[in-house]
Amino acid sequence: MTPLVPLDRAAVFFDGGRTPVRLRHAECVAIDAAGDVWCGGESGEIYRIDHDGATLELVASNNGATLGIAFDEAGYLYVCDAFVGAVDRLDPRSGELRRFARVEQGAIRVPNFPVVDTRRGCLYVSDSHSFEEAGPGIWRFDLETGEGGLWYSDPLRFANGMALSADGTTLYVAETFARRVIAIEIDDGGRPREKRVVVDRVERLPDGLALDSVGNLLVSCYEPSRIYRLDTDGNFDLLLDDPDAHMLCHPTNCAFRGNELFIANLGRCHITRVTLDVGGLPLPVPAAA
Repeated sequence: MTPLVPLDRAAVFFDGGRTPVRLRHAECVAIDAAGDVWCGGESGEIYRIDHDGATLELVASNNGATLGIAFDEAGYLYVCDAFVGAVDRLDPRSGELRRFARVEQGAIRVPNFPVVDTRRGCLYVSDSHSFEEAGPGIWRFDLETGEGGLWYSDPLRFANGMALSADGTTLYVAETFARRVIAIEIDDGGRPREKRVVVDRVERLPDGLALDSVGNLLVSCYEPSRIYRLDTDGNFDLLLDDPDAHMLCHPTNCAFRGNELFIANLGRCHITRVTLDVGGLPLPVPAAA
């Protein structure tokens, strides 16, 4: 299968192995309203890379294991910490990091990826549950109070990256060890409907998801080191591939800034950038002064 985008169109945006502050195996990446690039580290670090890739700042750390991150429209950053099984919220303006999700201790086993639903004022969080067995599912929390609970209770085989459709009616979820991507429709009352499979038999391990502005779904794979694209006609094509795992090395999550796609490489210490023909969904609006 020939990739739609040649690998030589990709480049290192930031090489975190050559700076005084080290970028430690980022699993996640998100873009703020100013166009700065945020990512996490293997020991709970939360980093900010300025928009042109010149500097890296260690903003905060929870001393855990940072998995997925996502911004809301108020400018807060939601952080999944797999080490303690919790979701935190960072105020980038002050650097204050606080516990966000208010649930019984241990109720979420492996919080993996957060998705902000602005229309409903809530945060969806995938629970990977276990490497060995399927389990529930998807959690939902109120953005104002942090209160919430299990939203989608059916067992999933390592629920991982997620993406919400532009109209807010469909939540896409990567089931890594089922080697597929599912879609959960959301009814008018905010309740989940039955899941449906949109991509099956992905070669090995789908991990992260991102939607572009026309509704194509990008699927980044931890193994092999490649990114697929599911277009709106249902065609599942290889978008970007690195057989040598150098430019892409276990790409886990990706995020758009206009037509630029930023990719976190869990297997190395750099962020990859590639310019695509179609851009992503709009970034969160800046918080009011």
